[in-house]
Amino acid sequence: MGSALDGIRVIDLSRVLGGPYCTQLLGDHGADVIKIEPPAGDETRGWGPPFVNGAASYFQGLNRNKRGLALDLRREEGRELLLKLLEDADVLVENFKTGTLEKWGIGYDRLHRLFPRLIHCRISGFGADGPLGGLPGYDAVAQAMGGLMSVNGEEGGDPLRVGLPLVDMVTGLNAVAGITLALHERSRSGEGQFVEAALFDSALALMHPHFPNVFAGGAEPKRTGNAHPNIAPYEVYATATQKIFLAVGNNAQFAKLCTVLECPQILEDARFRDNSDRLGHRAELRAALEAILRRYNGSEIAERLIRAGVPCGPVLSAGEVLRHPHTAHRGMLVEMGAYKGTGTAVKLGRTPASYRSAPPGFAQHSAEILEGLGLDENQIWALRESGVAPESI
Repeated sequence: MGSALDGIRVIDLSRVLGGPYCTQLLGDHGADVIKIEPPAGDETRGWGPPFVNGAASYFQGLNRNKRGLALDLRREEGRELLLKLLEDADVLVENFKTGTLEKWGIGYDRLHRLFPRLIHCRISGFGADGPLGGLPGYDAVAQAMGGLMSVNGEEGGDPLRVGLPLVDMVTGLNAVAGITLALHERSRSGEGQFVEAALFDSALALMHPHFPNVFAGGAEPKRTGNAHPNIAPYEVYATATQKIFLAVGNNAQFAKLCTVLECPQILEDARFRDNSDRLGHRAELRAALEAILRRYNGSEIAERLIRAGVPCGPVLSAGEVLRHPHTAHRGMLVEMGAYKGTGTAVKLGRTPASYRSAPPGFAQHSAEILEGLGLDENQIWALRESGVAPESI
């Protein structure tokens, strides 16, 4: 059947996380992605240990299904090669500091004149203008400034960064959405456009339900640990073994919970009659439920509950998740030779994702890509020797 983006060529100038995460997903769904690294390489190649084939696992997790080339875009010869690559490209993804491409004479305005069908996606920290426009962006800073840290952490404790680069990854997903929207619109208009995904915007867009609560006149959001600000019971609970997470969203689910746990006295307690009552007596409800749950094996009662229609699951470690049979069943493990990776979460029934190549070594496909531009062996050798298109760091 092929993949959804077969025939789409993506030139990836991005580094680190948001951009590479975006382009890996595009590559998983069939796009021909050419990853162009600076002469020093994508810095995440060195973000280890652990290392696999000389590159850090961090890099390995974001760069499969790409062909590798290195270009020194600070030099005119490197920019000329980029322009040749863009002649038959559909998408350009970059995360240079605002103004860098313009300084080099290859900003959006010029590229749009040269390649009117090109979709130019920029991933940035704060966008190009405004009070913070053009400033560099980092995931942890976006978590801090976007409000995420203010609501993450234990009640009464310090603000905490979410334990993964959430804003970078969501910004990458927003970039994918913007690119695919622009590709769809181009099918009608025949013209490309500028797409921007900013970490600051993405962080703010994640602040649900906290911003809606503020819009409705609610109190300033605060840290509640694992508890939900609007729902109870909705947090981690101890059992006789491992901890479980209960996420009970309505009265019917609460009744099923009490039935499975054989605790009608909790169901009949006026303090826990509906969600508003339960939220107002969250501590008492937690104590009552944990007194019952300590009789049960965590993984066993979690499965009984979810099969009964009560949202519940054991709190698993990374290793336990990777060993879970449903992880393999859902195609979330990818193995190609020595490469192991996480599968794409976007599943298409008729045109599924495909995993065709492991992350490239530095400039691994230089000769192949440059030959495709019509360069001969002597020209490629000269570019390598001059450092315009190096093949080693």
